[in-house]
Amino acid sequence: MKMSRFFKPALILSAAIILLAVVLTLCGRGMNLGLDFAGGLSMPYDLGQSASQPEVAALLGSGYTVIIQGDGRNEALVRMKSVGAEDIQDVQADVTARLQSAYPNAAPMGDVSYVGPIAGATLIKNAVTSVLIATVLMLIYIAWRFDFHSGLAAVLALVHDVTVMLAFMVIFRDLVELNSSFIAAALTIVGYSINDTIVVFDRVRENAKTKPEMSRRDLVDLSISECLGRTIMTSITTLVTILALYILGVPAIKEFALPIIVGVIAGTYSSNLLSGYIWAWLEEKFPRKEKNSDEDDDADDE
Repeated sequence: MKMSRFFKPALILSAAIILLAVVLTLCGRGMNLGLDFAGGLSMPYDLGQSASQPEVAALLGSGYTVIIQGDGRNEALVRMKSVGAEDIQDVQADVTARLQSAYPNAAPMGDVSYVGPIAGATLIKNAVTSVLIATVLMLIYIAWRFDFHSGLAAVLALVHDVTVMLAFMVIFRDLVELNSSFIAAALTIVGYSINDTIVVFDRVRENAKTKPEMSRRDLVDLSISECLGRTIMTSITTLVTILALYILGVPAIKEFALPIIVGVIAGTYSSNLLSGYIWAWLEEKFPRKEKNSDEDDDADDE
């Protein structure tokens, strides 16, 4: 199958998703930053009876985010982003009074979590640094294990995957917050996607040895066709597991599972439709000096 015919449509689709996220951000509907990044106060409550999210949100008014959870829909997680450390007790007392006006048995449960703006900024810095370090180390390893063009193509595919994940965090802002779970999901997908990409590049290298007369693009087509069945089965197996976690899991698990679902799809997509053809384009535009036949023969003898 000539997978190369899907390369340009795949680029257009990715660009459209990213552009939509940029437009939404410019229109004021950017990522829904969670407590970890934006800072603020998180207060868990047992309402003593079942409740709905719209009812509790209307009761508390603007400035609060409410998540209803628990088997009996009787637990509420109330979050407020703009609050100072000195106002925590007053805010909690006000929220408790409002909730008890409609739910007499409502009471705080668990620990109140507070993240200041400095801690949130530090977490963002550390998150970006961790992703960059992982990406650079992968570039170095793949460039050493294969060649620089392979490393560059793989890293560009990883940047694509993380960018698409961020785009969907904008598009699905009403379903999930951007918090530390997203960083764990992003690093997981970086590892997952690079594995698929290396499998493709390994097949390209093997096929280049046995079929030196083929063009770079045809080599990628052949290699992807040979790996496609394995890749699809691996991705489907992974998606079934993560979908089960998303459907059956608690909100904290959903916040991790949704980015993973998007990332697995984006990683499979980029490994098979983008990275190999980026490598082929780099090879054609910036050809590397090939070893002469004597050197190859010597290497084979060794």
